[in-house]
Amino acid sequence: MLTYKDLGLVNSREMFKKAMEGQYAIPAFNFNNLEQLQAIIMACVETKSPVILQVSSGARKYANANLLKNMAKGAVEYANELGCNIPIVLHLDHGDTFELCKSCIETGFSSVMIDGSHHSYEKNVEITRQVVEYAHKYDVTVEGELGVLAGIEDDVQAEHHTYTRPEEVEDFVKRTGVDSLAISIGTSHGAFKFNVKPGEEIPPLRFDILEEIEKRIPGFPIVLHGASSIPQDIIAEINKYGGDIQNSAGVPEEQLRRAAKSAVCKINIDSDGRLAMTAAVRKVLSENPQEFDPRKYLGPAREKLKQLYMHKIINVLGSNNKVS
Repeated sequence: MLTYKDLGLVNSREMFKKAMEGQYAIPAFNFNNLEQLQAIIMACVETKSPVILQVSSGARKYANANLLKNMAKGAVEYANELGCNIPIVLHLDHGDTFELCKSCIETGFSSVMIDGSHHSYEKNVEITRQVVEYAHKYDVTVEGELGVLAGIEDDVQAEHHTYTRPEEVEDFVKRTGVDSLAISIGTSHGAFKFNVKPGEEIPPLRFDILEEIEKRIPGFPIVLHGASSIPQDIIAEINKYGGDIQNSAGVPEEQLRRAAKSAVCKINIDSDGRLAMTAAVRKVLSENPQEFDPRKYLGPAREKLKQLYMHKIINVLGSNNKVS
């Protein structure tokens, strides 16, 4: 059996401890291909930030499980080549079955999420505990979830939003033994997070729920999913070069910065990166319709993604300069 230590990866335990002590959040960036992975590592090395490389079940199918483990090992070596031995976690995002989590653990993942939030509370406890018991045998950390985020992203879909109930968190953490907990306080998956019209304010995150959760499980690592901000300048660029994305809205960055100073020590960002790469690709192909070399449009897309993630690390998450 291949373990994450064979690949040079770490689990999230020490990473989260330091983040909570330092009042910052670890960037959790999803990737599906080489250019995304390169951009993530370059951004984190240049800013000296630890990072969680996230892979959804859909991304794992797309990229191939065997290729993924070697890409993760390559990411560690690439960071060293660039001059900084940053801590890197390989994390399964929204695993929905014990079998999927087990398979990922056995192919080098150092952290897995078991998302039982679509089940009843008792079933969620049962499946999460099952994953934890297996993962901890191999020192792999586990993220669970309470509450449901609306929106669509990869294999995760939900029409309605259900806030996390603070009165459940203590029991859930105690009975499952989970290492971190994803909660629902108003973030949402995808690029269309809120049903707002142009000029309307985006609903604020429910910091009152977060604060109550912190009181009930003090010092416990909290995770925010669906935390892309959907930059409107990037949306405008996509539409300028032939796209058609309307009424998109995300989580204001100042709210995420506030969350990062709390027990929220992991913030997931995916849609912003997809949009940034799409904008760059559209620009190149619009201005150079004769272009057919993937390097000529994926190279600029990689650079735009890197710049976006450096901004997130420095100005939103506060995880820069946390690696010596």
